[in-house]
Amino acid sequence: MADANAMATGKLPVCEKRVNHMGDLALWQRSRAYHDLIGYINGTSSAIQGIRTTDEMYESEMLRKLLQLFDQLEKLVEQHPPLEQPQRFGNKAYRDWARTMREQLPELLGQVLPAAKQKYLNELLQYLMESFGNATRIDYGTGHELSFLFFMCALFKAEILLEQDIVSAALRLFNRYLAFARQLQRTYNMEPAGSQGVWSLDDFQFVPFIWGSAQLAVKSPFDPARFVDEQIINDFKEHFMFISCIDYICKVKTGHFGEHSNQLWSITAVPSWIKINTGLVKMYQKEILSKFPVIQHVYFGELMSFETVAAGTTLSNARLGHVAPPPSKRICISTPATANLVPPTPLVAPPPPAEALNNDANVGDSSSESSDNSVVLRPRTESPAVGIEGSGDKSTHQADGELSKEQQAD
Repeated sequence: MADANAMATGKLPVCEKRVNHMGDLALWQRSRAYHDLIGYINGTSSAIQGIRTTDEMYESEMLRKLLQLFDQLEKLVEQHPPLEQPQRFGNKAYRDWARTMREQLPELLGQVLPAAKQKYLNELLQYLMESFGNATRIDYGTGHELSFLFFMCALFKAEILLEQDIVSAALRLFNRYLAFARQLQRTYNMEPAGSQGVWSLDDFQFVPFIWGSAQLAVKSPFDPARFVDEQIINDFKEHFMFISCIDYICKVKTGHFGEHSNQLWSITAVPSWIKINTGLVKMYQKEILSKFPVIQHVYFGELMSFETVAAGTTLSNARLGHVAPPPSKRICISTPATANLVPPTPLVAPPPPAEALNNDANVGDSSSESSDNSVVLRPRTESPAVGIEGSGDKSTHQADGELSKEQQAD
């Protein structure tokens, strides 16, 4: 992926897929990358609570350079307008955009990275290139979003982004990515990758709901029961990531919200944003991070390592409900230099309430009190779950070992 001169140095880490069969999922859930990812997501949630997307915040020069990458990618979209074609979904002009993106992105990203961090170019490129959808199927889903989360987490692990960037990385960089992903979806009529339709949380995204609920955990101007109100959407879609997602859904889908987005509709019954956040993280672990059709396409390298963590290493949990200084990156994730030596210090937090969701017992395992060995696959119930359970890249009526035709193609 990187240019020939960089690859000739032999210093670039090798990126490869490591989850090749169902049995590898257990290794993935005990990997350094898995723990770093959960730590990064929850650490960011703790840092952004009570902060609006439109608030003034610190933006480093590096973060601004990363934001400018998307300006260049948008210009490529202008150069490859959608084609006139009979198919409703999957405009083939996307393939031209994707080919040009892969040709130009190595140079664009290489110009952003400091000289001392060029050794990570290949790995970062792999994550970033995979985050914009699949050019063969012309689809986009939570697996591509996960690749961008790997990209962001790797930036912190490589110390390209620093601790003071944690808030702006979520509310500026990730939000910019989210807007661009939506532009691609609309421009090229991209299909949702592996969506469950009405039983999905969302056709394309998941993490914006986690971080969006964290924003609302402190000083929320409205209760969860009101987030589908038209007035709330109009007033706060620019201020909170969660409402921005609801607004986008209302633009691309018609009919009653409870009919086309049943899982999100059910969240209105949850009494607090803290409980919503806790449940969404568990749901993400179970319905996205535990699914072979998603994780089989994930690349691993030096920064996001497939190496198994030390026995007893715990998963960190978001500490929501009070405004606190952003958690140290060293608490959330480990840098390559120390990843093999010392396990990360877990955040000390009480376990989430047992009633965190309507069906919390069936949602997954994300408690800070849980050991590494507790993060395991759990059997799926036969009937669709209630509450906010049931979203993922596979039908709730399929066994874990069965893949649909679309998922096999994925």
